[in-house]
Amino acid sequence: MPALKDTQLDIFCRKIGYVFKQSSLLREALTHRSYSSSHNERLEFLGDGVLNCAIAGLIFRRFPDLTEGDLSRLRANLVNQQALSEIALRLNLGELIWFGEGELKSGGNKRPSTLADALEAVLGAVYLDSSFFEAEKVVLTLYTPLLQDIDPKILGKDPKSLLQEYLQRHKLALPAYSIVSTMGKAHKTQFKVECIIPKFNIRTTGEGASRRSAEQEAAKQAYEQVCADR
Repeated sequence: MPALKDTQLDIFCRKIGYVFKQSSLLREALTHRSYSSSHNERLEFLGDGVLNCAIAGLIFRRFPDLTEGDLSRLRANLVNQQALSEIALRLNLGELIWFGEGELKSGGNKRPSTLADALEAVLGAVYLDSSFFEAEKVVLTLYTPLLQDIDPKILGKDPKSLLQEYLQRHKLALPAYSIVSTMGKAHKTQFKVECIIPKFNIRTTGEGASRRSAEQEAAKQAYEQVCADR
């Protein structure tokens, strides 16, 4: 290993709160398939299972009032590619992965899917190096900052659902959506949709490549207005 990367790995281990007894496992976890035939894909598979179990236990204990459906939705949003890649970026994980020259030139060290996979592989490596208990502690270290500011009731819900639930909770009529215009050729149509909530005198517009995406954008703006005004 290059000396500089050794120092970076030490810093990384301090950040996740775990020091490897078998440094070869960490090396494997951080090896992309473009670099070597001995890469991190099997560890990624293992880490995915470790992460799902650890997150399930973490949110089960932290949110005792959530239903099974809400727990499932929350877990899905905590273990998806976006959440994992954001944590990996916070750890500067992309700088530690061994890539083949072509993959590195194509921006592999910044690709969300690659970062997410490597983080899962690290968790798999921790599990093999010690135990599920130690891997669970790493997950707790990584996810505690994320859990402090989230509202589990709304995380992962799309704007139309949030708006509908808000209006139903206050026994108000659901919003009306209508297409204002369509632009472009048939295979590249851009939709403009209006969302109207008469009770609050709210009228918003959203644009998107499909009617659904345009409705979601209009609903997002309407929901933000409803929450800001009440």
